[in-house]
Amino acid sequence: MPSARTLLSGRARLTGRSLLACLLLLAPLYGSAAAAAGNGTRQASRSADTGARITAFDELDARTVDLTVRSRAMRASLPVRVILPKSWKSERERTFPTLYMLHGGDDDYTSWTRETDVEALADNAEVLVVMPEGGNGYYSDWYAGGPRWETFHTVELVRLMEERFRANSSRAVIGLSMGGFGALNYVARHPGMFRYVAAMSSYIDLDDPTVRFLLRLGSAMDGIDIKRVWGDPTRHEDIWQAHNPAARPDAFLGTKVHLSAGDGTPGPLDEGRPPSALLVGSYAEAALPAPLTKFAESLRSAGVDVSTNLYEPGTHSWPYWQRELHSIWPAVTEELS
Repeated sequence: MPSARTLLSGRARLTGRSLLACLLLLAPLYGSAAAAAGNGTRQASRSADTGARITAFDELDARTVDLTVRSRAMRASLPVRVILPKSWKSERERTFPTLYMLHGGDDDYTSWTRETDVEALADNAEVLVVMPEGGNGYYSDWYAGGPRWETFHTVELVRLMEERFRANSSRAVIGLSMGGFGALNYVARHPGMFRYVAAMSSYIDLDDPTVRFLLRLGSAMDGIDIKRVWGDPTRHEDIWQAHNPAARPDAFLGTKVHLSAGDGTPGPLDEGRPPSALLVGSYAEAALPAPLTKFAESLRSAGVDVSTNLYEPGTHSWPYWQRELHSIWPAVTEELS
């Protein structure tokens, strides 16, 4: 796959302009949805102001823009990449559905455009594609202070997309690995917010002993105390269960769910990968199908519309997620239409 530097090098960027000039130039296009929708919406938006602000735009090409968002919840400025619908600039009164795409751990907001052809897939889609930074924050508001990723993504960013990019209430969210957990976590904790969710190669059940082990191992490698995220697993079991998608199947009613994972066996799509990467990718993936199957069964028992794709071979790696993205894309766009 081409690197981020290679992908970005051919695009005209606006980094040479001052922030003020850039904002003045883009203001007519990146205006608030309230201005397009009328005074009633404008008043509602002001009354629900989250305090988050877009402080910089960087146009990568005609339809792809990087934003810098000053987040009150995070007490920091964070990047977000957005692919605009094809009619976004020409139909100024129109609102659009939104697809949020969450990256995995040890990656960033550029990963989907760096490793997949999502821009080509979105070429003819009338959908806002929003790819926010997620850090290694487990897509949660941390128990012991610190990051508030959930608030940033599900409150601040959603509101900014509505106000500045004319997003409507039709939303989908997909993610891979930690991002897949984040997608499921957000749907479970915000029933009715999303019409569609897809989790690729993600852990699902925080009660699963293997997941607990991998969480402790991964957080230690990243220098994070997992108890700061959801508290102590025993003393703060209520917080862990409140962030455990597997414990809340009823919360997915009304949302179409897709779950996918490989069996951990290397295959043709893994050719050329270093043995060490193959070993890690195989181990991480092999533990996923069993809890995924159990979760799918509990969702069906609750009356949730769920589909699964358990494929063989398949490791924890981008070629499989690229293939899966192509597979689910028609369902995503249909559900948002």
